[in-house]
Amino acid sequence: MSKGVCRWSTDWHACDLNRQFALNEFDDIRKKKMSAFASSDRAEKSGIALEAQQKIYEKYDKNLAGEILQWVQDVTGLSFDTQGDADNFVKVFQDGSVLCNLANALKPGSVKKVNTSAMAFKKMENISFFLKFAEEFVQKSELFQTVDLYEGQDPNAVLICLASLARKSEKHFGRSGLGPKEAQGDRREWTEEQLKAGQNVIGLQMGSNKGATASGLNMGNTRHM
Repeated sequence: MSKGVCRWSTDWHACDLNRQFALNEFDDIRKKKMSAFASSDRAEKSGIALEAQQKIYEKYDKNLAGEILQWVQDVTGLSFDTQGDADNFVKVFQDGSVLCNLANALKPGSVKKVNTSAMAFKKMENISFFLKFAEEFVQKSELFQTVDLYEGQDPNAVLICLASLARKSEKHFGRSGLGPKEAQGDRREWTEEQLKAGQNVIGLQMGSNKGATASGLNMGNTRHM
């Protein structure tokens, strides 16, 4: 009788240990496959796909990207290259750790644990943590997909998201931001007396004879000589 085979083992404790070992081994294999898949190089784009990619990069604003990188550096206190070219922009944010630090700097506790692992799926998890934070303040149309950043497919989408967050920084977080300030609503408070008085006001279009009338019009009348 083999002690390594769970179903024939009479030692239930050993059986449970064998089962746990197998599960851990399977999980390690799964993670390695995910990492290999995520880090594998995609085929180079060509034809229509290449043209679409070029159009995406044409929309990319290098100067704005440099300003965003500097803003993130100021907010987080981290040190990195603030050149606005697309390659550097993607490189700075690609593992998601800087984005997670940005989220925590703006709203402490937004990301409970920032992954420092070199494994691809951990880096993508960091990006997803940031996106979960950002969706609370940024419109859905201004969010980006994980692959837009991790695979560098659309750095402009990442730039749009961060620029939107920077504009809202002062309004939501009390931190200096970039670009025009978000509009503030002009909320007015009315007393009970003012509300009651307003109910007694009759609009000019509700039977009043003080507004525009047809008085003085002669259309259809006989002209007297």
